[in-house]
Amino acid sequence: MSADRSDEDARPGEAAGERTDQEQGTTHFGFQEVPLGEKRRRVRGVFDSVAPSYDLMNDLMSGGLHRYWKRYTVWRAQARAGDRVLDVAGGTGDLARQFAPIVGLRGRVVVADINHEMLRVGRRRLADEGLVGNLDWVTADAEAMPLPDDQFDVITVAFGLRNMTRKGRALQEFLRLLKPGGQLLVLEFSHPVWPLKPFYDAYSFKIIPRLGELIAGDRESYQYLVESIRQHPDQPTLAEMFSDAGFTRTGYTNLTGGIVALHTGFKAQA
Repeated sequence: MSADRSDEDARPGEAAGERTDQEQGTTHFGFQEVPLGEKRRRVRGVFDSVAPSYDLMNDLMSGGLHRYWKRYTVWRAQARAGDRVLDVAGGTGDLARQFAPIVGLRGRVVVADINHEMLRVGRRRLADEGLVGNLDWVTADAEAMPLPDDQFDVITVAFGLRNMTRKGRALQEFLRLLKPGGQLLVLEFSHPVWPLKPFYDAYSFKIIPRLGELIAGDRESYQYLVESIRQHPDQPTLAEMFSDAGFTRTGYTNLTGGIVALHTGFKAQA
């Protein structure tokens, strides 16, 4: 597997495998309707802006719950020593730092992200913690990964699927990259149960953009992130998208009243 390309090997703002042809049609960027190619550029700009304060803001916005959600995802993955793990939209390395000691030096953890700056922050952070021996960093578009077929035992995506332009195409790409019998786990904000919804909406639209303004100096990016959550498919719809992409044994688990859901699916055995 030629995944030894680091984020240093791609120019900032340019993702390996990114399409250069003129894309047709539109998609949502938050509550706005934008051309397909424009969303990719705008998302990259958002995370260029928030990368330095991304981890702090995650703690503040979730009250630290994102750490529990991610630990649960890693536990559900059931990775073993020697496994190959791909963390897509892995940015600052939260999941990679948990997978690295599990798979050990016989295994490999590849962190892929479309955003060069997020990878730079993550790579520096994990290197400072001494986690370098079994990690690779790849700047790549999730819809066209520069990696060969049937390579990974586990693929994870934590809070990244909703930012992808063509979610169905990304899911098909993950299926291509998994070994037969491998598992995809997508942790994503979702649709909470009704009693929580009014309070969750009020917190999301009134508090989170304000936190972004005060802590990150960027209200607009956090306004987009809140809007992107509302545009993301609900739990049954995303489960159906997993099946449509070719995954088997699909399912989801609601966490914290459905504020977050962990979706899972497997690549059929050959």
